[in-house]
Amino acid sequence: MIPAVDGVKVVDEPDAGAVAEKPRLWDAAGGWTGVLTAIGILALTRAGQLLMIWWLGGATAEPRSIRERLLIWDGGWFLRVAMDGYPEGYTYDANGTLQGNELAFFPVYPILIRTGAALGVDPGTAALAVAWIASIGAAIALHLLGTSLYGKKAGWALVAICCSAPASVVLSMAYSESIFLALVAGMFAAAHRRAWWAAGLLGLATALSRPTGVAAALGLTVAALLAIREPGEKKLPPLAAAAAALAGVPLFLGWVAWRVGDLTAWFKIQTAGWGTSFDYGSSTLKFLNTTLRTGDGWVPMSVALILLVALAAAGVALARKTWLPLAVYGVVAMVLVYGQAGFYHSKPRLLLPVLLTLLPAVVAASRARPRAAILSIVAWALFGLWYGAYLVTVWPYTL
Repeated sequence: MIPAVDGVKVVDEPDAGAVAEKPRLWDAAGGWTGVLTAIGILALTRAGQLLMIWWLGGATAEPRSIRERLLIWDGGWFLRVAMDGYPEGYTYDANGTLQGNELAFFPVYPILIRTGAALGVDPGTAALAVAWIASIGAAIALHLLGTSLYGKKAGWALVAICCSAPASVVLSMAYSESIFLALVAGMFAAAHRRAWWAAGLLGLATALSRPTGVAAALGLTVAALLAIREPGEKKLPPLAAAAAALAGVPLFLGWVAWRVGDLTAWFKIQTAGWGTSFDYGSSTLKFLNTTLRTGDGWVPMSVALILLVALAAAGVALARKTWLPLAVYGVVAMVLVYGQAGFYHSKPRLLLPVLLTLLPAVVAASRARPRAAILSIVAWALFGLWYGAYLVTVWPYTL
């Protein structure tokens, strides 16, 4: 305090080098009002999509309830892991050919299903309940992440755009995407705010949820390395968080290798069951070339366009210098998606939690006039929600 001059008290001016503290993320996100708005946006997308599934499902030759449609494909695999456990080794058919089995599926989602079933809930109901609760967590985490990066409006836009994307139907299904999305968004939100203990725990859970958890772990590692370079930042918490996340995928793959007695067991099971192997993108390029030249079917054509648009959007996000940890995660995850062979129509689902491809639209919506942003997102949502409903009702193949 500078002494009074001529009876007037003069207060020291703030140090020019001082950095204003960020407001608490909860407050910046609008507190309970902001979070409940995000949950409301999610609820609108889920209710709209369930109505579309009911509407489209009524016109199909094979009648199924909405519940049955939400439990198909990978849902059956997760339920078998949850209720019967993992097999002891490889599975073969009657001719001795190696088959895919439950060891391909990471453990977090089955553990949660089994926990629900242990409480007396029907296993199928438990699988859907876990996925839906995780979707709520994803909406909250996406809002917090978007707010921390770009502001409250961007947080809401990220929830709306992500949860109504063409493959967002899996957020209502017995799939692990809702859990992975909640964990990875929460992890990056925590890392962006330097809550390293939370980032580490969420990072480990993320890596034990899906194989692309390795990309998330690398993103968190970049965040940790950036943090320890800053003056005054403690080194142990960020490095411990990164180490926890990096351990997840190797732990599960190592456990599968030990259980089967083969170091490459998980990869062999994936290839045998789903044709999933890393071929440096040759199968993706072949699919794009064939589809765009022959135009055989509108679903393959739409998938090809989604893959190309996602690449372009990621390029825009990188050119705008997206937060480096999120950019690294997005690029590595996209390399894994585009670089592997497998069912081409699963790729939009695998891209859903990448987030990098959504950021240009999120930033544009947050800066646009409210009416223009709402109309644009509603148009996107109507297409995306219908597209996902079509895939689980009319389209006969797995997602």
